[in-house]
Amino acid sequence: MDFRKATDELCATITHEDVAKALGVSVQSIRQARLKDETNGHRQPPEKWESALVELAEKRVADYKRLIAKLRSNGTTR
Repeated sequence: MDFRKATDELCATITHEDVAKALGVSVQSIRQARLKDETNGHRQPPEKWESALVELAEKRVADYKRLIAKLRSNGTTR
């Protein structure tokens, strides 16, 4: 693994598009749910949003663990 690939994997982000796909809603729904409650465009978050975000977070943790394993197998850390 080279430096660029490793930093790309480390710095990859979860986007509003990823969250929308996991919840089966539009990106606009996600953006509206993120607005402050007192904002005119605010909408309630999609149902079961907590479990969808847990799954996305768990996937991110698994991705980081794979990256750590790859870097360690190259002898670059402990």
